[in-house]
Amino acid sequence: MHLWLLTLFVLELLLRLSFVGVVLLRRRPSSQTLAWILLIVGLPLVGTLLYLMMGEIKMGARRIRRHREIVNRIQSSAPFVAADRSALRPELSPTFQQIATLGEAVSEVDALGGNTLKLLGDADLWIDSLIADIDEAQFHCHLLFYIYLSDHTGSRVGEALKRAVRRGVACRVLVDAVGSKPFLRSALRRELEQAGVKVVPAMHVNPLQMLFSRIDLRNHRKIVVIDGAIGYTGSYNIADPAFALKPRFAPWVDCMVRVQGPVVWDLQMLFVEDWFLDTDESLEDLLNIQPLALADGVPAQVIGSGPNSFNEGLRQLLIAAMYSAREELILTTPYFVPDEAMLSALSAAARRGVETTLVLPARNDSPLVAAASRSHYQYLLDSGVRVHEYRKGLLHAKTITVDRKLGIVSTANLDRRSFELNFEVSLAVFNDDFASQLRFLQSSYLSDSLQLAVSVWRARSIPRRLWHSAASLLSPLL
Repeated sequence: MHLWLLTLFVLELLLRLSFVGVVLLRRRPSSQTLAWILLIVGLPLVGTLLYLMMGEIKMGARRIRRHREIVNRIQSSAPFVAADRSALRPELSPTFQQIATLGEAVSEVDALGGNTLKLLGDADLWIDSLIADIDEAQFHCHLLFYIYLSDHTGSRVGEALKRAVRRGVACRVLVDAVGSKPFLRSALRRELEQAGVKVVPAMHVNPLQMLFSRIDLRNHRKIVVIDGAIGYTGSYNIADPAFALKPRFAPWVDCMVRVQGPVVWDLQMLFVEDWFLDTDESLEDLLNIQPLALADGVPAQVIGSGPNSFNEGLRQLLIAAMYSAREELILTTPYFVPDEAMLSALSAAARRGVETTLVLPARNDSPLVAAASRSHYQYLLDSGVRVHEYRKGLLHAKTITVDRKLGIVSTANLDRRSFELNFEVSLAVFNDDFASQLRFLQSSYLSDSLQLAVSVWRARSIPRRLWHSAASLLSPLL
C-alpha cells in the first residue's frame, strides 16, 4: 500500500514538474510564466487542468488554414485596392505615423483619409441610426456582434432585417456562439432564418475542441457594414441598456461610431474573413465595392486583431499612444488588468506632467477583475494618475483620447484576454474634431464619476487590501 502511495506521489510530482518545464519553455511575459507556475505548484490538479484548457493560445489547424485561405483570396481577387489605397494615405505627424505603422503591423491595413465619422454615445440614437440605414439598404446588410439579445432592441433590429430581406437585400448576422447563446436558441433567431436572414454562430464550441484548440477564444468584435458604403464599430452590442443577462449592473454605457469612406472596406474585409471562418461561403466578390473618399473626410484606421495575427501589436499601439501624450490622456474601460508595460506608460505619462485620467466602473460584473484592477490603484494614484469610478451603471465604453488630437474607440478592454485571446476591432482617428467630440463624451462619463482620493484609498481596510493583492497575483492570467 505504501509503495502505491509513493508511486502515485512520484508520478504526480513528475507530472507537475513536467508542466512547469512546459511553461518555462513557452515564450510569454515573465509575469504570466510565474503565475502559471504558482497555480500548477499550489493547486496541482486544478492548475494542470486549467493550463491544458487555457494555458496555450491555439486556434486549431483548421481555422488557421481557413483564415489563410480567405486572406490569400482577398489579396488575389482585389489587387487594385492596394494601388488605389496608396493615394489615400494621409500625411500624419511623425508621432502619429508611428502609431499608424504599428496598427498596420497588427492588421495589415494602413490609415486612410477621406472618412466621415459620427460618434453615437446614446443607445437609442445608435439603434435608430442603425435601423434607418438598414431600411435604406439596397444590396446587403452584414452584422457581427459578440452579444445579440432577443429583447426590445434585438427585436427592432430583427424586424428591420426582415423588411430588408423582403426588398431583396442579402442579410447576414454573425454572432459569437458563447456571447449570443440565448439568442441562438431563441424564437427570434428562428423567425429571422424563416424570413431569409442568414444567422451563423461564430467560433462554435464543443468539448472535443479542447484537444486541438482553446474553447475560450471568442469573437468579441462589433461590426456593421451596409452596402459596402456605411459601417459601424464600437462597444455597443445588440441589446437594451438594461442588459437582461446582468440587469443589476445596468445600464450598460457604450458608444458607437458610424463611418463612411475608405475604411468601411476594412470593416467589410474583417466581416468577410470571419464569415468565411465559420461558414463555407466566401464573400470576396463584395470587396470589389470601393467606398468613395469624401472631400471633407478625415484620416482613420481600422485595426483588426486576434490570436491569428500579431496581436501583441495592439497592446504596443496603445502604449505608444500613451507615450505620445503631451498634455492630456483619458482612458475609459470596464475591465482594467494591465501588464507592467502599460502600468509604466500610464505612470510615466502622469509623472512627466500629462494630465492622465482613468475611468472605470464602480460596480463591475466580474468581482475578480474588479479586485485585480483595484490592486493597481495605489501605484497609479501615487504616480499622479486621476482614477475615477463611474457611478451610474456599468461603463462599458472602451475609449482613449490623446491631447484632443487622437481618438481611439475599440471593442478591446485593457486586459490580457482582449490583447491575446479575443478577436477585436479598433478604430483610430487622427483628427482634432473627432478627438474633441470623443473627449466631450468622456467628460460626460467623468461628470457621473467619483474621483478617488489618495488618502482615502490608502485608508481602506486590511481585508480589502489583502483581497485586492491576492487577485493581483492572477492578473497575468485574466
